Amino acid sequence: MEKWNNKKTDELSQAFLSLKSIAEGKKFLRDLMTEKEIAEFGNRLQAAKMLTNGIPYSDIERETKLSSTTIARVSKWLLGGKGGYKLVLNRLNHHNSSEFFRES
Repeated sequence: MEKWNNKKTDELSQAFLSLKSIAEGKKFLRDLMTEKEIAEFGNRLQAAKMLTNGIPYSDIERETKLSSTTIARVSKWLLGGKGGYKLVLNRLNHHNSSEFFRES
């Protein structure tokens, strides 16, 4: 079993699934991580979105402030990871965020 794939991470995943709004998600993320970590993960998701849209690395670096190494890692996971980025980006593209998430 992979080090990250265990009962604790199952519970963490379940915690994310229990959230019902963007506001709840932000509260949980802020308690779980530092502001810098949250911004970093937001930038990684943005990089995945930009890569999917064929945006050049240089533009992604400028927009997200991520290093080219991190962008390359996101690209690697986007193309050959577990499919998480593709799954999330597909769902975000197919749901109107005002219908899918409720701010509270």
